[in-house]
Amino acid sequence: MALIDVNFFSKTIFRHVSFKVILPVDPVTATIDDEDAVWDKKPFQTLYLLHGVFDDCNSWVNNSRILRLAEEKKIAVVMPSGENSFYLDAPSVDGETRVANIGDMYSQFISNELVEFTRSIFPLSKKREDTFIGGLSMGGYGALINGLKNYKTFSKIAALSPALMIDDAINSSYNKHVILRNRAFFESYFGRLDLIKESEKNPFWLVEKLKKQKIELPKIYLACGKNDHLFARCEEFASFLMTQQTDFIFEKNSGDHDWNFWDMHIERVLNWLHDETSLGEKK
Repeated sequence: MALIDVNFFSKTIFRHVSFKVILPVDPVTATIDDEDAVWDKKPFQTLYLLHGVFDDCNSWVNNSRILRLAEEKKIAVVMPSGENSFYLDAPSVDGETRVANIGDMYSQFISNELVEFTRSIFPLSKKREDTFIGGLSMGGYGALINGLKNYKTFSKIAALSPALMIDDAINSSYNKHVILRNRAFFESYFGRLDLIKESEKNPFWLVEKLKKQKIELPKIYLACGKNDHLFARCEEFASFLMTQQTDFIFEKNSGDHDWNFWDMHIERVLNWLHDETSLGEKK
């Protein structure tokens, strides 16, 4: 197994950015003393794994068993830094054309530039069926949005405690000192909040749009702890996915919005990516 730190100049973010890559590069098929040992050089399945708000590309390695789990399942994992961007492109000023900050195109970075760049320098599969996106909290929301938008790239989406905070953003106010309740904070990433529900920043809207176009959606793994403050919103999203006849799994059990829950469920995510029948019947 190799843990690699990468820093490069991003054309979509217009500055140097960092990300980590886990490569399970030691799949020897025979003992070390066997002169005929063969190294498996097949391109790796790849999970693009997103962190939550206030974190960076180190959070998954520092707080979970992702290194060992990725090695066990022989899945490459790419972990970018997404700032507090919700993995969205910079919003337009007028709702249509003028971009507020042209150097913060995080959706394009995550879904296009990062995928193309990592495939060019690492032995990653270029097949849709081998390419996945996932994340926790803000990263769970980002995985849903970018996975659905880029359904030709990603075949599966894993959203752990996704920050489905559309209503929070709409109902926020400027005088709140808590950043995730402050309207200016949400506007800096979502743009005009009165337009958000009928836009690609709303996963409900995206699913409906793709279903109407008869597009095959990526399969979705959704999980949230029953003690999580986001549980009701995740349960609502799961009910919506069922009405849309979407191929998904919703796991709801005891747990909070913390690393105990996410560490347990990232193992289940990798099992699902490797063999989706391991979690039982879909919901």
